[in-house]
Amino acid sequence: MNRALAIVAVAAFAAGTARAGPLDVFGTFVTQEENSHIRISDCGDGTPCGVIVWIDPASVSGDATPETATDAKGAKILGLTMLEGFKQKAKGWTGGTIYNPKEGKTYGSKIKLLADGVLEVKGCIGPICQTQHWAPVESTSGMAD
Repeated sequence: MNRALAIVAVAAFAAGTARAGPLDVFGTFVTQEENSHIRISDCGDGTPCGVIVWIDPASVSGDATPETATDAKGAKILGLTMLEGFKQKAKGWTGGTIYNPKEGKTYGSKIKLLADGVLEVKGCIGPICQTQHWAPVESTSGMAD
């Protein structure tokens, strides 16, 4: 019995120290252009949803502020859900959508966490995808989220 408990304890410790897998996409990430932060959390059904939680003031055009900036359709960008609708696969999340606020268009999307903690984000039209890499936001980055 003690041997069984020891094995369970070692397995639990190893699981807690294991690297995150490709499905562990939850967290806050800075976009490749470094002009916004996207917080990915549970949509409520176990799948990831990404919401814009910070916009670089220097990236906002005209008299707008990050709080008043709008997308191509006139909706406020801050707080906008831009990633949703994913299905879990063994090597990542597929079948989702990504919204591009500048264009006001939605594309097919796939996301997965890479071994180095960077989020690989793909926006797709049919079988053709464009890939971006979003770094995790560090709490010491100086940018609020």
